[in-house]
This record gives sequence, structure tokens and C-alpha cells, in this order.
Amino acid sequence: MPATRDDLMAFFDKLGIKTTTVDHRPVFTVAEGADIHARIPGAHTRNLFVKDKKGKLFLIVVLHDATVDLKQVHTLIGGSGRVSFGSPEQMMQYLGVVPGSVTPFGLINDTGQDLTAIFDAAMMQHEVLNFHPLSNDATTTISRDDLLAFARGCGHDPLVIAVTEEAKAQGL
Repeated sequence: MPATRDDLMAFFDKLGIKTTTVDHRPVFTVAEGADIHARIPGAHTRNLFVKDKKGKLFLIVVLHDATVDLKQVHTLIGGSGRVSFGSPEQMMQYLGVVPGSVTPFGLINDTGQDLTAIFDAAMMQHEVLNFHPLSNDATTTISRDDLLAFARGCGHDPLVIAVTEEAKAQGL
């Protein structure tokens, strides 16, 4: 069984990570949540669950309005050939979430460390970040440093690299 929101919050407590969570209506896309973003301080994000031609899985986390060239991103993340979106079944298997709820907090469910987490360098310039807490009916705010501590606590060492056009333009 995938971790629940309560499991996630307990894991944060175990790691000494402080977060705040705001409940809201379910939102399935960044555009649907624009009014919610305006009410919650910090950088808002979007998450791409993709696989390469050999089936290697990646979770790419970027700012909500960032531009990612999906035809070229494999050259930046170490994929073998162009990437495509992972299936809902793979999403549930590895992250424990359904489409519309993808989040780096899903790393808690990737106990076999089967996917590679990629955090965009431009996103990581922000001290405070926002993500769904395993479901799209809430937003959890976490510090950048605590996001890294969380990922490492899940057995992942995320790559912080420039995968967006914005990060590349900033020379990050």
C-alpha cells in the first residue's frame, strides 16, 4: 500500500522537517490552481513523471511556469533517447499517486529507488517550495533544504541541474 498523507506527515516529523499544509479543492493542472497559488507563499511547481526509451524512470520537478523541452531533456538527465510520460499504473506503482497528484513527496513510495529525481536548478534558487502531499486536494510548503533532506531520507540523492530554459538562461 502506498503511503498516505498521514504517513508522509509522520515521516516529516521523524526527519525533523517542518511543513505547513493548506487544504483546498482538487486541482489537476497548474492553470486550475492559479488562485490557490496566489494565497500560498513560496514557489509553486509542476512535476513530470517520464521514462526514456529503455524504461528508466525520472521525476522532473520544475517551477510551475517553467519551459521544459521534452524532445531534448534526455540529453540533460542522462536518459537514453527521448522521454515520454509514464503511465498512470507506473505512477501509482513507483510514486503511489494518480495523475494530477504527482509530487516529489511520492519518493516516500519509491522504496526500491527505481526512479531518478531531478530538481531544476532554477526552482532550487527559491527558499520555500510548494507541492501536493500525495493528493491534489492540498498544498504542502517546505523549505528547499528540507526537500533535499526528505529526498535523501527516502534513499534518493536528487540531481539538481538546469533542465528548464529559464535555468539555462540564468547559467545555473
